[in-house]
Amino acid sequence: MENRSYALMTGIFTIALLVATVLVGLWLNRDKTELSPYEIVTTQSIPGLNPQATVRYRGLEVGRVDEIVFDPKVTGQILIKLSVEEGSPVTTTTFASLGYQGVTGIAFIQLDDDRTGSPLLKTDPDHVGRIPLRPGLLDQLEKRGIAILDRTEQITARINNLMSDENQKTIIGAFDNISKAAEAYGKIPEKLDPTIDRMPALVEKLDRSLTSFDSFAASATTAVRNYDQLATSLQAPDGPINRLNGAIGSLQGVTSDLEAETLPHLTRMTDEARTALRSVRRTADSLSDRPQSILFGNPNIQPGPGEPGFVAPTK
Repeated sequence: MENRSYALMTGIFTIALLVATVLVGLWLNRDKTELSPYEIVTTQSIPGLNPQATVRYRGLEVGRVDEIVFDPKVTGQILIKLSVEEGSPVTTTTFASLGYQGVTGIAFIQLDDDRTGSPLLKTDPDHVGRIPLRPGLLDQLEKRGIAILDRTEQITARINNLMSDENQKTIIGAFDNISKAAEAYGKIPEKLDPTIDRMPALVEKLDRSLTSFDSFAASATTAVRNYDQLATSLQAPDGPINRLNGAIGSLQGVTSDLEAETLPHLTRMTDEARTALRSVRRTADSLSDRPQSILFGNPNIQPGPGEPGFVAPTK
């Protein structure tokens, strides 16, 4: 009996010691960090995110995911409940996105901020602060991949339209025309060979022409020099132009004297001659109209109105 009692007491003591060891270990390893509740509100898909996932602020671990539920107030909206260490800089401009660990596909919450210095986001169990969720890298790749696929389909459709039977004939015709143009271009050097053969002779003629032009330029230079000498001699103080100007001045003086003395006499003689000619013309007209006036004289001229002897005609 004593051996059994001793063994029972030993067993009970051992069990009590193990339980105490576990409790002491739990007490020593308990998490003393104070956590603050936050919520992430989103209508996006959150593949790979599970409860107890890590919450990181710019790469630093600051909390964990407590629960993922649907929002009972808004249909289709998801609430992700977080516990974040107090003192974490969660502000009114903080936003969340999904990050993934390597190639495992396990997601975590990545917190970031648009700017620094924003006021802290207030939160408590009764009024939990909400953090918006922005599209992560995979979401952006998915959206852009869809856009790229749409663009690829459009390009494929355009290529199909481009490669239609009618366009194929047009393209083949264009290549045929290009081939003909290349063939014609290849024949151009053969046609240019005679011209190229005559190039040395043309160059020689051009050299002779340039030599002749140089001679002509030299002759023209000489002629210009002679003209300059002639102009200088003509414009000299005792040159022909000055002598001609003196002769013109003398001639003007003689002309002035002639106008002062001779021209009045010539004018009077011209007037008298003009008067005599008018008289002769009247006499000739009178003889032509009345030849008998040579024998009987001119008839009496009847007085006109206002002259003595004028008598008005009667009806």
